[in-house]
This record gives sequence, C-alpha cells and structure tokens, in this order.
Amino acid sequence: MQPEKASFFSTRFIQFLGGKNTLFLLFLIFLVGLIIWIFDVVSFVFYPLQVLLANVVLPVILATIGYYLLRPLLRKLVKWRIPKIWGILIIFLALIGLITGLILLVFPFLKFELTNLIQEFPEYFKQLVISFDAFLRTSIFSSYYANLEFDVDTLMEQIPEDIGNILQDTVGGVASGIGKVISTLTGLVLAIVTVPFILFYLLKDGEKLPQYILDLLPPRMREDTHQVMKDADKQISAYIQGQILVAICIGFMVFIGFLIIGMKYALLLGVLAMITSVVPYLGPIIAIAPAAVIALVTSPFMLAKLAIVWTVVQLVEGKFISPQIMGKSLHIHPITIIFVLLTAGSLFGVPGVILGIPGYALLKVLVTHMYMLFKRRYNRHETLVENHFEPARLESEK
Repeated sequence: MQPEKASFFSTRFIQFLGGKNTLFLLFLIFLVGLIIWIFDVVSFVFYPLQVLLANVVLPVILATIGYYLLRPLLRKLVKWRIPKIWGILIIFLALIGLITGLILLVFPFLKFELTNLIQEFPEYFKQLVISFDAFLRTSIFSSYYANLEFDVDTLMEQIPEDIGNILQDTVGGVASGIGKVISTLTGLVLAIVTVPFILFYLLKDGEKLPQYILDLLPPRMREDTHQVMKDADKQISAYIQGQILVAICIGFMVFIGFLIIGMKYALLLGVLAMITSVVPYLGPIIAIAPAAVIALVTSPFMLAKLAIVWTVVQLVEGKFISPQIMGKSLHIHPITIIFVLLTAGSLFGVPGVILGIPGYALLKVLVTHMYMLFKRRYNRHETLVENHFEPARLESEK
C-alpha cells in the first residue's frame, strides 16, 4: 500500500507559517490591496461623486445636528396633540425669533468687545513678554537666560512685521486663488440656505427613515440592522444634545464668574468658552488661554481669581453637569478621546476635531455589532471558553 501523499498545507514550512489559515489571510490582504489599487487607478470615475459629497456633507451634518437638538421638542409638541407640521412651523418661528433677538441684543455688544480685544491684545501680549523677561532675569535661571541673548525690543519690533508678512501672503494667496475663494463662499452660502429645507424634511419624515431603509433590505438582515440603527441613533442623540447643553452651561458659568471677579471682556470670553467646550479636553485649554493672558497682565491677584473661577467651573461641569446631562452613554475612555481628537484633527482639521468623537462612536457601534454577528455565526470563541471553564466550575460547585 502506497503511503498517502502529503498535501501542500501539511508541509513543515507551511505549518511553520501558521498553516492554511495564515495563507488564506495573506491572500485576503492581497485581494484587498489589489482592490484599493484598482480603485486608485480609476479614481477619476468617482470624481462626480466626490463633488456631490463635498457639496452635500456640510448642509446634511448641520441639519442632522439641528434635527437631534429639536427632535425632543417636536416630540413634546406632538405629545400635546399639536399636528407635526404645525409643531415644526412653531419651532422654526421660535428659532427665527431667538436668532433675531441675539443679533439685535447680543451681537452689537459682542462685536464691540471683539473689536476692542483685537486692538488691545498686542499690548497685552507685549506686557506679558516684558513681565516674563523681567522674571527670568531675576530668577535662578538668569545666567542661562542671559546666554540666550534674547532681546524683547527686537521681538516686539519683529512681531508687527511678521504679522504684516502673513497678511500680505494671505491676501496674495486669496488674490491668486480668487476663483477658489468665490467657489468656497458660494458653497458655504448654498449650504446655509439649504440647511432649513433639509432640517424641515428631517423633522417631518425623520422617524420614518429607519423603517424605509429596513424595507429595502432582505428580511434576515432587518433585525440586526434595526438594532445597529437604534444604537447609532442613541449614541448620536446623546452626544449632540449633551455636548451642546454642557457647552451652554459652561459658557454661562464662565460669563457669570468673570463678571463677579471683574474680568474684562466677560461676555466674549464666555462665548469663546461655550464654543470651544464642544471639543472635549482640548476646548477648555483653548478657551482659557486669552483669559489667562489678560488676567496675568492685569494683576497677579486677577490671575488667582481667574484660577478659582475656572477651577469651580470645571469641578461643577465634571461632577454635576456632565454626569446628569450626558451620563456615560458613549463609554469612551479619556485617553481614547484624546487620541481620536489628535488623529481626526490631523486628518480633517477643525471639522475632524468637532466630528471626531461622534464619528468614533458610530464606528464603535458598527464594529461591535459586526463582531457580535461574527461570534454568533461561528461561535468558536464562546464555545472554547465554556469548554475550558466548565470542569473548573463543576469542581467548585462540588
């Protein structure tokens, strides 16, 4: 009887590499790379789709944010037996009135403070540099600082020149790319104009959209897809509503605190804190920087009062406001949030910093459900774990 011929996958070298599963994995990676290369070669075919997405993404994102902010109010109006169309019209009229009131009452004062701050901030910065220079010259680091040959007057003379060069280069770049600037402004205006229409139809038919998508799918996929959409909707809603409410609370507390301690530009700094607080961890650092410069130049006592106000605001926000409003709905570790912000900011700039966390939350929902489906189909991991711990469990019960 002839010995059975060894298969290719049973050879010693292939077994050393991990067997046929490793080869299949490498072949799969090769196929994915080949597909990516092919799509890169024929990328011109997708240029119209790129243009469409570039013009549609911004208004859709803005309308989606508005939808999740206004949906609870619309549900409340519908619960009070107000027809949905009339509820949407009431919400739109209230928004128009609120925006008009802010423009007429708050915007002029905010513009006045911003203009003054822009005019006076170079002087604040100059005083800060001079104070810092005097401190270093009289500190224990004076000998090392003297070796640097740092001249404050030269630096102060150099800053306006550098700013002028930057502005000149910016103007030159704008002039050379005037067509691109006009195109960008046109796209931005169109996005702002189309947002109310998209928002209206989202509020009107947004509750029906998930069911419409489910009807397009095969019946066996509907239950899992419904769960994914439900979890994604919960994640987005919790983040948008919670983050906006937390930012408003922070801005209001900063404004009141700065008024109490007599900080200049309290309203402007409060609005800045409200806007930057949308970005976790990095936002407060950006918001405190101009306030710290103004307080440090004003007096050391003002800097101490600023530190007290900021500490109280952060404690109230971290211990009371965020847990009550947002809870732990995202389940994202702070280190993960920082890495996501840094990566998204490097890839997509400011939009990436703002949308990085909700985008990561959505990706996490999709990956989690895909992994659950994978385990449900093959069920290898759970079976192995159960078989491994079953004897120990029975022994402990005895």
